[in-house]
Amino acid sequence: MNCHEAGIWLGAYADGHVGALRRYSIQRHLRACTGCAVKHQGLLALRARLRAEAPYFKAPPELRARLQARFADTRATTTLAARAQSPRARPDQWLWLSGGALAGCAASVLAWLVTTTVVNWRVNGDRAVEAVAIHSRAVLSDRLIQVASSDRHTVKPWLSARLDYSPPVRDLAAEGFTLIGSRLDTLREQQVATLVYRHRQHIIDVFVEPESTRSLPEPRSVRGFNVAAARGTGMDWLAVSDISPDVLTAFVQRLADEHSRPIPPE
Repeated sequence: MNCHEAGIWLGAYADGHVGALRRYSIQRHLRACTGCAVKHQGLLALRARLRAEAPYFKAPPELRARLQARFADTRATTTLAARAQSPRARPDQWLWLSGGALAGCAASVLAWLVTTTVVNWRVNGDRAVEAVAIHSRAVLSDRLIQVASSDRHTVKPWLSARLDYSPPVRDLAAEGFTLIGSRLDTLREQQVATLVYRHRQHIIDVFVEPESTRSLPEPRSVRGFNVAAARGTGMDWLAVSDISPDVLTAFVQRLADEHSRPIPPE
């Protein structure tokens, strides 16, 4: 099995929907191909995330009753058609059969649309969850900082040269928040600037992007990390760290508003 063939079946394999022979072939390929193995792990991680975060809506009993009644009518019509003596089915039988098929297709399309809308809303809309995932990966890997400097006159030009906007860069070392560098990240499929600060033993990621019309995420805790956001100086600021929520909220507001009061001590 080559990479093209494996790529076609990776989704079904991750869901356990392949036969024994094909499963064996895919397993052999994954052991030998790092690229396909990474794609497989990504599918497993996405499936786990959807199961944990996508909302689940239980169908009302009335819908179940209507579908069962429609399926019963369809089975009865199919049985009558099979028993008919004439090789040509009557027009009314075809109406029943086509009606059942159309109802089934409509239900499938509706389910697909609802599921797609919910998944897109959660995956693309919940910036807090995505920001925490990016922060976790950066802290655990060697990609926390791409340009290491506490000098904003070094960090800002580096970011401006790689983005289509110029993010403000501030150093609040006098208040206990030291700028240690920056990097580029992809948030909601858009490249954004990430400022990295250190407060005592805590690392803070601050995602900075041009101000938009959408609402900011509410302060919350996600997987043990706190998230806070603010809007100011023409930018949206989203901070992620394991420091206390009130300190993080005051810090990100301090960054967004150049004229805000100093951050109170913990």
